[in-house]
Amino acid sequence: MALVLNDGRFVSRTGGPQLNPTTDPNPPMKSMTSVITKSALVLAAFAGMNAFAGTPAKAPAPAPAPASSGALFDTLGASASVGYDTRYYWRGLSRADNTVSSGLNLDLPLSEQLSLGVGANYIHSVENNTATGEAGSDNEYSELNLTTGLTYDLGGAKVGVNYTNYQYFDGFSAGAVSGGDFDVSSANEVGTTLSTSLGGLNLSAGWYYNFTVGGSYAQIGADFPIEVTSFLSLVPAVQMGYGWDHFAEPTVGRTGGLTHILPSISAPIKLTDSATLTPYVAYNISLDSRHAFNGEDADIFGGVRLSVSF
Repeated sequence: MALVLNDGRFVSRTGGPQLNPTTDPNPPMKSMTSVITKSALVLAAFAGMNAFAGTPAKAPAPAPAPASSGALFDTLGASASVGYDTRYYWRGLSRADNTVSSGLNLDLPLSEQLSLGVGANYIHSVENNTATGEAGSDNEYSELNLTTGLTYDLGGAKVGVNYTNYQYFDGFSAGAVSGGDFDVSSANEVGTTLSTSLGGLNLSAGWYYNFTVGGSYAQIGADFPIEVTSFLSLVPAVQMGYGWDHFAEPTVGRTGGLTHILPSISAPIKLTDSATLTPYVAYNISLDSRHAFNGEDADIFGGVRLSVSF
């Protein structure tokens, strides 16, 4: 057997003749074959050792940074909606039948916790029988609400203050009641709100004071969204209100009392990442301060709303 030395010489372990290929022009074939074979084995052994030790892999190229849109805001924080309601109830008070509505809201972040909201909502009756309660009568009703407010995120809850201007183009209740608070064509209101979530249950409360009629109103509410599929949810909800001299008719008296209880269930359907269709059904139960004004003390109604965020 021969070993290969660094200077190119072959040395026999058995003490046989030494052969230097650089000085012997005609080396024996068998020796040459052995040299080639053993050289290949040595190279293979070194390659195997390198593979076992693990050659450092080439570092992957870093992911390219997302391209900047060049816009002032990533999104506008705005939403638009259109809807239809078989009956329009406002704080437990029936105002009109068969209404269509459209709204636009904008939420502007002022800091990580504070945001400014502005919005407008227009409501118009398609065919309204509420004013007289007589079948076939059609008393047009239309209303515009303009709102602005601040919301502060406390971490576990959100608090807000807001101002709303109401415009009643056909009177507060389309002529259903004359005199007193129902003859107003516009009203101004301030309010404060509080909302929080407990284990998936959303809770809300609000208090509002109307300067035009000199009355105040408080409301509490709760809802519990239940995910059915990735695009469909069911949201049972309930709300209850109490009014102090809040839109009262003179002959009834300006006193305080419960306005209504309103259980409902809606089914938001996520059509796209930005569009949601929400059908709902609700049951308005008139209480102390609404018995004299609503045509029915208990009324089932419903509707559908399409909202798009951008």
